[in-house]
Amino acid sequence: MGVDIKDYMSPPVLLVIFLVVVSLMFVFPVLNMVILGAILAYGIKPVANRIQSKLKYSSISILLAMVVVLIPLILLLFYIIFEISIFASWVLANNYNTDVTSAISQISAYLPSGVDVNSLNSFIDSTIKNVGSYVLNYSVKFVSKFANLTLDLFILVCSVFYFVRDGSKCLEFIRSFVPDDSKEFFDNTVVAVEDVLKSIFYGHFLTSVIIGIFGCIGYSILGYPFGIFLGVLTGILQLIPVFGPWPIYWALFFIDLASGNYVRAIIVLLFGFFLSTVDMYIRPALSSHYADIHPLILLIGFLAGPLVYGIVGFIVGPLILGITYTVLDNYRKEYLLGDD
Repeated sequence: MGVDIKDYMSPPVLLVIFLVVVSLMFVFPVLNMVILGAILAYGIKPVANRIQSKLKYSSISILLAMVVVLIPLILLLFYIIFEISIFASWVLANNYNTDVTSAISQISAYLPSGVDVNSLNSFIDSTIKNVGSYVLNYSVKFVSKFANLTLDLFILVCSVFYFVRDGSKCLEFIRSFVPDDSKEFFDNTVVAVEDVLKSIFYGHFLTSVIIGIFGCIGYSILGYPFGIFLGVLTGILQLIPVFGPWPIYWALFFIDLASGNYVRAIIVLLFGFFLSTVDMYIRPALSSHYADIHPLILLIGFLAGPLVYGIVGFIVGPLILGITYTVLDNYRKEYLLGDD
């Protein structure tokens, strides 16, 4: 016996659908901040609970936890934009063309005979100019949208606060709409999603923080300009499964090699191998206790996330894809494999 959809399209249901669609139209422009707020709230809630065990005031505990966790993240974002602007200005303001030409002439002896050194020099020169101009233009546009950025940050802070305080109520509200025969699937899915969040937070973000701190210390001790910024970039690249810290230390190795600083070139290469080795031990040790997510899923999330959600896509992208994979896998085990 077929199911007639008209039986379900009663006036209350149509009203609910209409209101949900209209509401999503209003929410969609800031949906990325709401999602990011829910994700950050999951990480901030344990800190707030620990503080609340001593203060006994929920709102104050949440605000203090947000200051401890959220404010440093926002400051880090502004620091990255600021340092990129300074670095791009420094590259464009200095006579780097002579240095590039000198470096290429030194390594030309190691290049294949068919490589045109002049064409290579021209390509590198134009690439540096284009990258520097792009970064400066992006920074100017970023600053010009300060009003929108302020609104996004305000929505983010409010989302984090209310998800930390009322997240469990929101989850229970959603659960009340789930049919009784599907509540077990819903509960298992919630547990699986929590495992994904823990896996990405502890296994990937915490690993990138540790590698980034090592990078800041190591590059600064070795005397590189923008040593702290290079460490921050190392930590960010650590988030991307295929990349890791190797683009930074290999670039520094070739720069030192071309400039004749052979001792520091060998040291930074050994230091880079140390960072990669540390990652091989830290990441599995932290993430293996939770969900096992395929690196390709995270890679697509990290690369495609910024195209959809901007800068916050580096966080939202892999988390959404990881959660989607976990929900589908849980559905497969619960309803498909369970019937075998």
